Amino acid sequence: MKVILFDEAETWQHLLPLTYTRPVADLRVGILTLAEKWERRLHADSMGYDTREYLQKKFPKGTGNIWINAAAVASDMLAKAVSDLSEGEGLVHNGRLIAAHSSDPAFNPSDPKLSSASEYEDFLFIDRTWKIFRHVADEIKSDFALITNNRESAPLDDPHTIVYGRENLFLEPGARVQAAIIDATNGPVYLGKNSFVSAGSIIRGSFALGEESVVNMGAKLRGDTSVGPGCKVGGEISNSVFQANSNKSHDGYLGNSVIGEWCNLGADTNCSNLKNNYAPVKTWSYVSKGFADTGLTFCGLTMGDHSKCGINTMFNTGTVVGVAANIFGSGFPRTFIPSFSWGGASGMITHQMGKATETARLMMERRKIPFSNEDLEIMEEVFRSSAEFRIWEGRK
Repeated sequence: MKVILFDEAETWQHLLPLTYTRPVADLRVGILTLAEKWERRLHADSMGYDTREYLQKKFPKGTGNIWINAAAVASDMLAKAVSDLSEGEGLVHNGRLIAAHSSDPAFNPSDPKLSSASEYEDFLFIDRTWKIFRHVADEIKSDFALITNNRESAPLDDPHTIVYGRENLFLEPGARVQAAIIDATNGPVYLGKNSFVSAGSIIRGSFALGEESVVNMGAKLRGDTSVGPGCKVGGEISNSVFQANSNKSHDGYLGNSVIGEWCNLGADTNCSNLKNNYAPVKTWSYVSKGFADTGLTFCGLTMGDHSKCGINTMFNTGTVVGVAANIFGSGFPRTFIPSFSWGGASGMITHQMGKATETARLMMERRKIPFSNEDLEIMEEVFRSSAEFRIWEGRK
């Protein structure tokens, strides 16, 4: 089975700034990315991405006969329904294509030519950034069951670690824990390969720690949180998702938030996730190009890839930060910070491409991951396409 995960244009746009640098299917929701969920459930021979043209070099489309809407979250039931499709058949929901079986090289998911299409109702669709943290607890549980099925956890042999609900704790080979408290009674705790939980940490499930990731000393991880591979986290974190290779190493609070890849939050960064008047949170919409009501009481920070903030940064409720922004200084910066911004509450200038890419290159090299030509081309396109939001550039 060869699978192509396709992005709907408006869904991809609703998921900005996270999708500036990746297709929808590369988003982590739970332990796994959306693509990894499908790959495991369908036992796919290959996975391709039908996404924005400037992303295709890094995320190639390839060829396939099973087309799946990238924002549809794989479940056992939906995967079976997809597997049962015959040539020319599809699944739709309120006129939206969810999946199709087509070997036609000219197949277009925006205008599918199908012999039959069945209505499908019971599935999760990630078409807003805040749905990533809203559904992370359930997705950690689902991914945990998928990953650990018929497998035995590596031993936890530290005598000073206290575990509640040990049956819901799973360690991959090389995972280590020292003098921590782990409460897995209300949700699973998954520790990835070669991950490390430092002394004095308190972890409550549902929680996932990716491969090679580190929980720093004294961290308070309050559950419903997924930390992707290559991250360092500390301080207090609740109901948040780190895509990969990002750091929140120090004290400070982060809640109901989604952090992209290659981000760094300075010491004592604090993010509000609740308004003082308990009103629903509004957050920036790249579709309407204005602030939209999320309907949520709790909504924190959304930060695109390669963005950084200095020590003691304060983010207001529902703040959206684009790609390669560098935020610092006292006071609350605006609640929409465009890509390639440099500054804070006192004002912004443009974070120039040369400086931004050099910072990206240095951070990636520290993890022994090269900053590729594909990465450079993606950042150049994001710089160009996000210029309309850097309104100060038009004032010169």
